Amino acid sequence: MSQVPKQVTCPTCGGPSLYAPTNRYRPFCSERCKQMDLGAWASEQFKVPEQASDRQPGFEEH
Repeated sequence: MSQVPKQVTCPTCGGPSLYAPTNRYRPFCSERCKQMDLGAWASEQFKVPEQASDRQPGFEEH
């Protein structure tokens, strides 16, 4: 029983990308898209939002 390779959307360009072991760049469609994503992370274009703290600045619990 062979599995049909899954096709997904490339997170960088939005084009089709084969999600299978034969695509060494998966989930990206190409090395270019993979490198663009890495560059975006390196330049801090992607950030996890910081949750606001309910503590007062300078106050530490002991």
